[in-house]
Amino acid sequence: MHDLKILRDDPEAFIAAMGRRAVSEVALREIVVAAGEVRAHTNAMQRNQEDRNKIAAQIAQLLREGKDIAATQRQGAQEKALGERQQISLTDSQNRLSNALFQLPNILDPEVPDGADETANVEQSQFGLIRNFEAPPKQHFELGEALGLMDFATAGKIAGSRFTLLRGDLARLERALGQFMLDLHVTEHGYTEIAPPLMVNEAAMFGTGQLPKFEEDLFKTTDGRYLIPTAEVPLTNIAAGEILDLAKLPLRFTALTPSFRSEAGSAGRDTRGMLRQHQFWKVEMVSITTPETSADEHERMTRCAETVLERLELPYRRMLLCAGDTGFSSAKTYDLEVWLPGQGAYREISSCSNCRAFQARRMNARYRPAQSGPKPAKPDFVHTLNGSGVAVGRALIAVLENYQNADGSITIPEVLRPAMGGKTRIG
Repeated sequence: MHDLKILRDDPEAFIAAMGRRAVSEVALREIVVAAGEVRAHTNAMQRNQEDRNKIAAQIAQLLREGKDIAATQRQGAQEKALGERQQISLTDSQNRLSNALFQLPNILDPEVPDGADETANVEQSQFGLIRNFEAPPKQHFELGEALGLMDFATAGKIAGSRFTLLRGDLARLERALGQFMLDLHVTEHGYTEIAPPLMVNEAAMFGTGQLPKFEEDLFKTTDGRYLIPTAEVPLTNIAAGEILDLAKLPLRFTALTPSFRSEAGSAGRDTRGMLRQHQFWKVEMVSITTPETSADEHERMTRCAETVLERLELPYRRMLLCAGDTGFSSAKTYDLEVWLPGQGAYREISSCSNCRAFQARRMNARYRPAQSGPKPAKPDFVHTLNGSGVAVGRALIAVLENYQNADGSITIPEVLRPAMGGKTRIG
């Protein structure tokens, strides 16, 4: 959600900012007109109320003087009727403006590079050495199926396409990955573990920006709830409707949950294997902080996600997303892309985004700044951030492909061996 003051004070700058997001200038001009109508109707209603107050005072004075009030009452009735018509016009303009603004993405950070798609993303750094294999490395689904521990046919029989059934040591390895990430963020990175609801209401989805624009990507229940596409939704909404204590900020939450996505726009993409599923496990991080500290919090959160990959000794790179690849609610996003030898490519495993006040405005999440005078400071909107810490299924894929051996077995990363009962290899 956007600050109307920015739109009204400098509409050309707002149009230019949205232009970087490839939003139609015609649509933006219509929004500027709607904002002007809202202001005009609001001012007219204020003047009407002032006139009605004057008429009420005149009637009181006439009554005290014992004079006829009929004509003044008729004038008051006319002003009241005018005010009711103005209220209808204002409500109509406000609804049109709100519905249009709800469809607009966040304003981008100046550091975000221009570009239409992922080809314009900018590499920031790399970690780890890409392993040389004697024979062409296999993809994760080839390895998993050969081990008899990754079963797509049975999952398809039970649930349909884009589901996977893991057995034995691969199921345990996926569980070990999730627990390792969660424990790392709680014990070393200072996040508070949350076990959130896996279904949320419409207001929660609207607050984080999934609704109304992305409803086709969601799974909806028969009673109007939604399965969470990411734990970002319930974790961020902890602050919805609250005025938070400055002394308690930043709030940092983490959760290990399944995520549910319809993948409506991905027909034909990544149809083999586990890369793009309707259901997958993910460790999520959310921070709620002040405007002054959100940029530093963004860097900190991204480093927390990077630490997961470094402890697993997986090669990865950090990418700054361009304008055309940055998500709807985000002002600035770093993607971490892990190297997958079987594909011979880097693939996204974590996105860490600073949404600034965009989500906070939608869910009315505020804090009270430090008092600088005799009166308490007026509440202001918090900044919200979210990041994958990281996607568990994709981490499993990366481990299988990077730790594969010539005989088809998988070496277990050292950091995961305690959770695997001391095992060093799956095969």
